[in-house]
Amino acid sequence: MLAKDFHIPFDFENRRAIIINRLLYIPKYYDKHSDFKDKIIFENDNKVQVEYCSGNGEWIINKAIKNPNINYIAVEMRFDRARKIWVDMHNQQIKNLFVILGEALIFTKYYLEEKSIGDIYVNFPDPWPKKKHSKNRLIKDEFLIELARVMKKKRSITIVTDHKIYLEQIIEVFFQNKDFQPAFKKPYFIEDQKDFGSSFFKRIFSEKGKSINYLKFIR
Repeated sequence: MLAKDFHIPFDFENRRAIIINRLLYIPKYYDKHSDFKDKIIFENDNKVQVEYCSGNGEWIINKAIKNPNINYIAVEMRFDRARKIWVDMHNQQIKNLFVILGEALIFTKYYLEEKSIGDIYVNFPDPWPKKKHSKNRLIKDEFLIELARVMKKKRSITIVTDHKIYLEQIIEVFFQNKDFQPAFKKPYFIEDQKDFGSSFFKRIFSEKGKSINYLKFIR
């Protein structure tokens, strides 16, 4: 499988949500989500975990290989990155992985069923460091409301970030939502999570000497 093997089979004017060989494509500037009648299907009934901000897929591919009895969904909005995960998934014949090319909130709100997901991971969400862009951050109240809807009880969401300001905002947003409780004692994050797994961004930020912070909240 090569990158050139993946293409969207219609132009912008005829865009729609579609599953292409275990990748769900959700177009930008699209609002007819109720028209989508297909389903994300695995070959078994194992529990499902989701990673948002999957990047090039290193973390979730390794998880899927090491845990064949867990189904994984990788959510990435950048075309080139989602395509890379899709290519690697097929080349390595990983059957317990499904790729989402689309925006995280839209996918969660319109394409996931209630109480269908177990543990959730968000790896290095974009901090949008400029104040005028902070409204674009993923971790906000509307997103948590949808996560609470789709997550099963007593499951967890783990967020990894190197950005101190975003870290503080994430904690604040979670404490405003009654559906989640912190798994770690104050200051509600740790800087070492054994066996969590590696990723491209983790290596980059670690090499720059930045602290890698892990937050965990229980549904």
